[in-house]
Amino acid sequence: MNIYDFRSDTVTLPTAEMMAAIASAPLGDSGRGDDPTVNELERLSAEITGKEEALFLPSGAMANLSAVMAHGCRGAEVIVEETAHIYNSEGGGLSVVAGAIPRPIKGHFGVMEPAEVKAAIKSNADLALAPTALICLENTHNNSGGTVIPLDNMAAIREVAQRAGLPVHLDGARLFNAATHLNVKVVEICRHVDSVWFAVCKGLGAPVGAVLAGDKAFMLKARRAAKMLGGGMRQAGVIAAPAIVALKDPYSVHRRDHELARLLARGLADIDGSLVDVSRVQTNIVNCFVDRFAGDAAGINRALGERGILANPKRSKIRFVTHYHLDEAAVAAAVRHFAEIIKPYRKVA
Repeated sequence: MNIYDFRSDTVTLPTAEMMAAIASAPLGDSGRGDDPTVNELERLSAEITGKEEALFLPSGAMANLSAVMAHGCRGAEVIVEETAHIYNSEGGGLSVVAGAIPRPIKGHFGVMEPAEVKAAIKSNADLALAPTALICLENTHNNSGGTVIPLDNMAAIREVAQRAGLPVHLDGARLFNAATHLNVKVVEICRHVDSVWFAVCKGLGAPVGAVLAGDKAFMLKARRAAKMLGGGMRQAGVIAAPAIVALKDPYSVHRRDHELARLLARGLADIDGSLVDVSRVQTNIVNCFVDRFAGDAAGINRALGERGILANPKRSKIRFVTHYHLDEAAVAAAVRHFAEIIKPYRKVA
């Protein structure tokens, strides 16, 4: 039986070129700044994002925490979209570790209204209130199905932040997916924020890590925070090398992933229009809602797994994520098996 893994783009394995790069990578002590491969990845990442410096870290959660700490948010509020990953899916580290207080704002598919962001900002004037220290964006927005924040929205929020004297941080785990959808280079997104990180272990396909970038003053604080959090690595060139390979031509890989996601979305919507809102599938994530057929997606997802289609269920939603290990045959199999499994389920009017 063929196994098609749609659970996440984190399941990707290094390519042959990446494995060769690992074998031949020059190494040093990264914690002392002596690993030439890590240094090259950081130089390349700074160039790609248009920032002064970059730092290679073990994970995106550490990148977010390091950024929040470097921005001086302890005892202050951080404005986030209410379903943001940093607020909902990183173990509460925003508060427990970084000492920040989240100020969630309801967005529309992950996009916050600049006027509402402005209204949520608190100054230092009232000593009874925790002041706002940071505005955090997420692009693409994971919970909303990989939706992308428009550049004009980011620009407007950046203007609000500048007028209030606040920095903007971007959780860009799938930053290259956002850039591919917008048909711009990553730097065009990053110009609207003060700090940004992107994952190398998702659609880019490298095995481990994330890269955080910002100006020199911020990065000095971020490096100190990362060291405190355990991010000081040694011969990390073995995991930086495949990331360098991935960054050679990132956009074409993501473009293909997006095409597969749209193909999957259309196939599922053809089964029943309530399953997927095809217009909302912008990048490589397809949220399939089974409300009309079952109150809980676990049973349907379990049946898919028994047929070799691995996906990620949550309440009445099944999430499919496309990546470079999948192809049109995988999508066709997923649609075919889903149609067969859903048939006995009774629609709820």
